[in-house]
Amino acid sequence: MEEITLEKIDAIRSRTGVSYREAKEALEQARGNVVEALIALESEKQTNWTEEFSVRSSEVIDKVKELIHEGNVNSIRVKHEDKTLVDIPVGLGALGAVFLPQLAALGVLVAVFKRCTIEVIRNDKNDHEE
Repeated sequence: MEEITLEKIDAIRSRTGVSYREAKEALEQARGNVVEALIALESEKQTNWTEEFSVRSSEVIDKVKELIHEGNVNSIRVKHEDKTLVDIPVGLGALGAVFLPQLAALGVLVAVFKRCTIEVIRNDKNDHEE
């Protein structure tokens, strides 16, 4: 087992952005090998990706409902001119049904704007790995 040093921990932290504790634990599991620790951390990392839709305000509710029902959405943000109007956390598609009553309030809020942007944050490890 190679020695675990602060320099190794810092090297892992600078490359991955993990905490000191996570870097140390990864090094311990990799028996002090920095490369193996980096590979292990990278394989654990979940891939998040974001897409944006620009829609007319009258289409916002339908688009948000559609996205909630897709199921692989973590968060939906409705924006107007780079200002977030609503941020809806959607962990699972089934839980999204809980948010449907609040969509009426969203409709009233966005009715005053001509266009809005819907930002969707997804977590899909299998389809979008680099």
